[in-house]
This record gives sequence, C-alpha cells and structure tokens, in this order.
Amino acid sequence: MRRYLGLSYVGSTSALGVAFCCVLPMVMTLLGMGGSWLAVFGKVAGVSYHVLAVSTVLVVAPWLVAHRRGALARLRWWLAGSTAMTVLAWVMVLTESRINDYLIRQM
Repeated sequence: MRRYLGLSYVGSTSALGVAFCCVLPMVMTLLGMGGSWLAVFGKVAGVSYHVLAVSTVLVVAPWLVAHRRGALARLRWWLAGSTAMTVLAWVMVLTESRINDYLIRQM
C-alpha cells in the first residue's frame, strides 16, 4: 500500500508543478525576474492536461485499492492530502487565465 501512496504523492506533486508552471512566469515577471529563459515553461504548459490526467489516475487508484483492501479508514488522511493537491492543481490550470489577468493588473 505504501507504493500506491507514494505514487499518489508523486502524481500530486507533478500536478502542482505543472499547474505552477503556468502562473509562475507571470509572478516572476511581476517580481522583476523575467527573461527569455521563461519560455521553457511554455513546453510544460503544452502537456499540462496530460500530466494532470495521469496524476488524477495516480490519485484515484490508491483510493480504490485502499477501499478494496479495507484500509480506507487508516489511510484516509494520507489520501485526502494527495487528492487536495491534485484538486488544487486542476483549479489552478482551469483558472489560469483569470489568475494571469489578475497578476497583469497588479503590474
């Protein structure tokens, strides 16, 4: 079961990384740390939905395995943490334009 929990957190962390890649360049520009190297984030943004889909599968699988093995009660909080990170990543990616518009207004 630890392997599934580990995969769940790897998926959640990668989902957050992909979600931040879309907002992070704007924040760094706002802070004066912009540059041509920020174009690297564009390549990551192109595959963001694919990475989020895979991470969602990596989060759902441990829930199903824990439920099937009867370990859901003792692993619920661990699984809830990875689920919350993945949901946050989805929210960030789906509201990316609103977040970036807000950051542009702050410039």
